[in-house]
Amino acid sequence: LGTADPEGLGILGLTAPEEHGGTGFDATACALVHEELSYSDPAFCLSYLAHSVLFVNNLAVNGSGQQLEKFLPGACEGTKIGGMCMSEPAAGTDVLGMKTTAKLDQDAGGYILNGAKMWITNGTLTGKDTGDVFLVYARTGEGRSDITQFVVERGMEGFNLGQKIEDKLGMRASMTAELVFDNVLIPEENVVGEVNGATLCMMRNLEIERIALAAMALGIARRCVDDMKRYAAERTAFGKDLYSFGQMQRHIAESYAEYMAGRCYVYGLCNGLDLSTYGNGLDADGVKLYCAPMAKNVADRAIQLMGGYGYVGEYNVERMFRDAKLLEIGGGTNESHHKNMSRDLRRMSDNKLE
Repeated sequence: LGTADPEGLGILGLTAPEEHGGTGFDATACALVHEELSYSDPAFCLSYLAHSVLFVNNLAVNGSGQQLEKFLPGACEGTKIGGMCMSEPAAGTDVLGMKTTAKLDQDAGGYILNGAKMWITNGTLTGKDTGDVFLVYARTGEGRSDITQFVVERGMEGFNLGQKIEDKLGMRASMTAELVFDNVLIPEENVVGEVNGATLCMMRNLEIERIALAAMALGIARRCVDDMKRYAAERTAFGKDLYSFGQMQRHIAESYAEYMAGRCYVYGLCNGLDLSTYGNGLDADGVKLYCAPMAKNVADRAIQLMGGYGYVGEYNVERMFRDAKLLEIGGGTNESHHKNMSRDLRRMSDNKLE
């Protein structure tokens, strides 16, 4: 997918500046790529998202020129695989409740990082060691939002793999890990953005992350509709193909309509989105809130239409169903989207929707 291979697609730095090895594309391109990759394998796409959106896009928007020059070329080539560390064992949706700390030590020449991060996609690439490079959020002040973002690289003393997360319901082709930081010295040049100012970086990047996850849901739904169509045409019952039965017609038709509605919402939002701005949270939450359960429901209908064959791996829809569930949790739970959207709509007061 990177540029290290002359025949590579060059999409590991999809939204990164061209001068640093990226392709400089926009939110629409980001959604298109995630939909297409997810159509084939959502778990592989999730690993791609962690690298290209959570690491590359975040750094491209919030990093310094020196940091972009140092870290982006390898990430765009694919010689370095990145990720982002936000959630902790006891802090998920309550992200500002994180306990990982980074304290400035002038004598040591940097920040001393301590804590643990959980559910980190690309946290390990081998199951035995950490991944290559990460953006890590840590508490650097007494205020609730005093959060700073750091670049942490494999091999830094005290940075270790806590555990590879096993026995997941879905997304099994995507490596997930706990990462542990034990007195890790982070040089000051690895501070991304302003000290105590990473909450804005976090919120800005969450918008494109949620759009990418919604696009992944589109890929799952489209794959399931295609598989339903093919199976319904091939399978016969009572002397007729499955298209002849009203119950099956409902599964196919409703799934297609819901996919198309989600597609319009996602790409309508993307077409007007500037990745360097902030303030698109209402609809970034909205597309994921709609598309994630939509994909799970479409996959469920595909299983139901195929009966026993849908329940086993031969037709893939059971995998799509399991993978889709994560989209209701990762990158923001459905419940967090309800909270965020209700808050934003309340702020609109009597202003009418356009």
